[in-house]
Amino acid sequence: MKPWYLYVVLCSDSSLYTGITTDIRRRIHEHNSGCGAKYTRGRGPVQLVHIRQYKNRSDASKAETKFKKFRRKK
Repeated sequence: MKPWYLYVVLCSDSSLYTGITTDIRRRIHEHNSGCGAKYTRGRGPVQLVHIRQYKNRSDASKAETKFKKFRRKK
């Protein structure tokens, strides 16, 4: 099984976006080419600021949900 990754990118407007994927390079390229998430379109280019590996999609999704509940200071 391929590992899953939780990633956080910094958008050009200084906002943060988080997502999960099995291929970080592909996903960052998608965000920067305008084919990624709707949120990052118009906020690019994005810069990868954090990445964490998980053994399955479920664990990565749970971590993403937990991350999204953090306050910006954290």
